[in-house]
Amino acid sequence: MRRLAYLVLGLLSLGGSPAIHAQVTLIGTATIPSDAADLSGLKGSLADGSPLNRLGSQGSAIDYSGRGNLYVMASDRGPLDGATDFPVRLHFVSIVVNPNARPPVAVTLDSTVLLRNGQGENFVGSNAALNLVEPSCSLRLDPEGVRFGPQGTLFVADEYGPSIHEFTAKGQWLRSLPVPQRFRPAAPSVMPEEELPPRNRAGRQPNRGFEGLAITPRGDKLVAILQSPLIQDGALDGNNKRIGCNIRMLEIDVAKGTSRELVYPLESPNNGVNEILALDDHNLLVLERDGKSGKAAQFKKLFRIDLRQATDISTIEQLPAADLPPGVRPVKKSEFLDFLDPKWGLDASQTPEKHEGLALGPPLPDGRRLLLVSVDNDFLPNVPTTIYAFACPAK
Repeated sequence: MRRLAYLVLGLLSLGGSPAIHAQVTLIGTATIPSDAADLSGLKGSLADGSPLNRLGSQGSAIDYSGRGNLYVMASDRGPLDGATDFPVRLHFVSIVVNPNARPPVAVTLDSTVLLRNGQGENFVGSNAALNLVEPSCSLRLDPEGVRFGPQGTLFVADEYGPSIHEFTAKGQWLRSLPVPQRFRPAAPSVMPEEELPPRNRAGRQPNRGFEGLAITPRGDKLVAILQSPLIQDGALDGNNKRIGCNIRMLEIDVAKGTSRELVYPLESPNNGVNEILALDDHNLLVLERDGKSGKAAQFKKLFRIDLRQATDISTIEQLPAADLPPGVRPVKKSEFLDFLDPKWGLDASQTPEKHEGLALGPPLPDGRRLLLVSVDNDFLPNVPTTIYAFACPAK
């Protein structure tokens, strides 16, 4: 098997003091060039001229397999925001993190698999691949979350539907999990602006469907989260400007298909959610950020949330833009990590726009937990994919 290794950068080593062990520290980063090729074996070019085998946007999602140093990463819908027939794919990578090594983070691409439906057809990222007669049979797919299942299958969150699909490790579609109809636009369209009001008064906003996916440690429940509030949940004003802050989370029983819905409150309607990661059955990390890069970036944070006291809102058809109705409790939320904190020693002018993937890796030598954060480079030229490696307290 051909394997491709990429540039790695070391930032700092970890001390052995108890004080350090109680803190979150940045171990280092790895970067993958924007012109790198994947291992799909595809030849030729897309409509925009980019190679079909371009390794890009794989920072959209990342998950640890639980075996050795093996991870999976997901490329999203491809270049030009859904304007190309990019065959969507997953990448299996080896990521070795050793705080005492130089460099401390090393990434190797092991294999690439294309995602296919039950008839063996490639799913593609194109907006135009919508099946207007039966949207659930569409070939369009925008992978924004990926998690390993306990049997070695892969669950993928699709932003278009929004949907959650289960695939084999070779990319073959197995099933779709049930998602309540309120999450989907009644009149989906190949034109994103047509998915807004007045044509649609409910469902996800265009390109704002399931952006993150978590799986509990036992593998019995999935938690999907939208990037922004549903249209009917006070998402937009009369000019379709975003004003809503109450995002729905969908927790699904993997075996039974039953679900409940919870509220995650944004810090600002200008922010969006990009990933969710389970620490245990009720504590999760949520990545919330703005859409700016460089020194213009103002908000890129991880929050720790607790589901235990949150209200199931499955029977509530509409939510207000901000204040929740009496008796409705959102998830409990506390700041865990600020990516813009100067203590990381990172160049603020190089802050990426899209921190998007979260994964917990194997334990570090000092007993702390490894947290990987991946960046989506949006297939942009001269913008590498970055992976940050953090050491977190064991509990």
